[in-house]
Amino acid sequence: MSSSAHPWPDTAARLLRPRLLGLALGLFTLLVYLPTRQHGFIVYDDPDYVTDNRFVQAGLTWAGVKWAFTTFSVSNWHPLTWVSHMLDCECFDLDPAAHHLVNVVLHATNTALLMVLLARLTGALWTSAFVTALFAWHPLHIESVAWVSERKDLLSTLFWILTVLAYFAYVRRSTVLGPQSLSSVPARQATRPRAWQANWGLWAPDTGPRTRIWYWTALVMFALGLMSKPMLVTLPFTLLLLDYWPLRRLSKTGGSSRSTWKRLVGEKSPFFVLSLLSCVLTLLAQRREAIVALVPYPLAWRIENALVSYVRYLLKTIYPIQLAVIYPLPHGWPMVTVAAAAAVLVLLSYLAWRMRATRPHLLVGWLWFVGTLVPVIGLVQVGGQALADRYTYVPLLGIFIAVSFEGRFWLERWSSSPVASGSLCAVLLVGCVWLTEKQLKYWMDSRALFAQALAVTADNPIAHVNLGMVLEQAGRQDDALNHYEEAIQLNPALLQAHNNLANLYDRLGRFQEALAQYQQALQLKPMSPLVHANLGRLLARLGSLDDAVHHYHEAVRLDPGDPRFHYELGKLLLRRGQAAEAVAQLQQALKLGPNDLTTKVFLARVLAANNESDVRDARQAVALAELANALTGGEQPFVLDTLAMAYAESGRFVDAQHTVQKAIDRTNKDADADAVVSMRKRLALYEAAQPYREAFTNADAAQLTR
Repeated sequence: MSSSAHPWPDTAARLLRPRLLGLALGLFTLLVYLPTRQHGFIVYDDPDYVTDNRFVQAGLTWAGVKWAFTTFSVSNWHPLTWVSHMLDCECFDLDPAAHHLVNVVLHATNTALLMVLLARLTGALWTSAFVTALFAWHPLHIESVAWVSERKDLLSTLFWILTVLAYFAYVRRSTVLGPQSLSSVPARQATRPRAWQANWGLWAPDTGPRTRIWYWTALVMFALGLMSKPMLVTLPFTLLLLDYWPLRRLSKTGGSSRSTWKRLVGEKSPFFVLSLLSCVLTLLAQRREAIVALVPYPLAWRIENALVSYVRYLLKTIYPIQLAVIYPLPHGWPMVTVAAAAAVLVLLSYLAWRMRATRPHLLVGWLWFVGTLVPVIGLVQVGGQALADRYTYVPLLGIFIAVSFEGRFWLERWSSSPVASGSLCAVLLVGCVWLTEKQLKYWMDSRALFAQALAVTADNPIAHVNLGMVLEQAGRQDDALNHYEEAIQLNPALLQAHNNLANLYDRLGRFQEALAQYQQALQLKPMSPLVHANLGRLLARLGSLDDAVHHYHEAVRLDPGDPRFHYELGKLLLRRGQAAEAVAQLQQALKLGPNDLTTKVFLARVLAANNESDVRDARQAVALAELANALTGGEQPFVLDTLAMAYAESGRFVDAQHTVQKAIDRTNKDADADAVVSMRKRLALYEAAQPYREAFTNADAAQLTR
């Protein structure tokens, strides 16, 4: 069957049902990606999305859902992605195998649904199966599946496919169906004005209630997709491409009148409105990062990199080796390279346009690829990557469709035997699976992943920073130091490298060097709450309390929702003798992080033992300490000790004696001899019916640092 024929042969679907074939492809995809169950979290983005995210780790809570719909964390607005990670933690806690398997199941589901979608759209069962298999097993899609943080790719694509399935159902049930063109609609319908109330706002002729349900289902699925990842903003344009082919909602000759396009575009106006809203939210989320990124990368440079990146994506599709989790931004491209890339893009565009009448799949597939990459091609540069494998999850479908249906066209023209064509496809797919299994091994852990990135790329500061973090966690501090310094040498403006190097200097006791790195980090990004907090911690250790408090105030101002900053500020204010202000900060920290045990216990201690009477609150101290004790099973000595202080403050000295004695009994007397001595002194006070008092202004930094 040529691509110009009407592509809905029901006989083929009856012989081999697309659903069964989709199920088979999905199950095999599960097997291909099953090794990810042995993978762990990685140090790049996974902490922001899961392992260090207190809202996600708390599971599915109302507070978490509210945060998901109101936060611009990690420079995006994608609430459904956050809720998905929360649901994982609710069900599996922080078991990385379970988080990875959820990703694999989503990818397998996308595979099965895509098979059904393509078969319904084109009627070409085996060609659709080949496109689906390429989508499922191509190595460029590993990143979207094997990386927990890329859940947003999988979720958004799931809703992308569901949107198109619903849209296809709407088209089949509408007056304009299949090969019938809009120009063939009776004049009395075609000339009918837009009846927004009668047609629920749709610019389409005679759509009944059941048809409109499918339209609005598509719109809802699209909205859910945008709430998973804003990259879906290009979906309305791909619906127009599908109108051209294979839905053939234009004239039979392949041409189109202005009125036809006007109707088709108007029909999708609600989709375009949602895309516009998503773009606005994304720009708001990325406003700081985007503004910073545009300064060192002028528009001309970004256009050049975009042209080269398109060709690099094509080359990686054809020859998917030496893949990396991060491809560093180059300092510039030679004009010969840019000119060659532009020539390739112009030539391919020209050929696709020239052949549109007889092989429309080429034009649709090419425009699909080019158009869906626009949001992430780097015209607005956010992040330090020149391109990324994960960005191809949806765009490569266009290339797969164009190549597969073009191959079908030539195989039919040459009257190739099914055995020969099937063997060729099998060889290509086996190659994809083999390369995918090979590349998956690098995603086993962070060290392998970033070591491989450094092996296949040059001048990669982000890979150096992340490998440094892995080595630092493994206790290889000298090696970590070398990687941080190399990252700074390659990119002196890389904030994370300066911050991580400063943290390591701090731990090594090289305080002045740490101070210089923190200050340099703040020069690069004065609005970084984390750097302000880290610098404040170091200044407190060096005895500069006023400066330390200033930087923690800045951290709280820049990120008032982080309980850690309120907690640390509260401890510093105690040391400065500002007990009332300190208690307010600690209470705010507890309000933001109600499950944090350390905050509960420390606040209870302040309320029970502070030597300022107007700060103490026996009732609240007992409530907090008893709750902390219940959470720890009544076996933690430091919690029991605090609870005894609270009992003594409330006049319950007998309870205080029993509780502190229990704490003494459960303390390792050899390892914590000083703690035992202190608790015995408090026991003597309780036996004399006296509460314990503590001057927090005299506590040293180590005592007040979590």
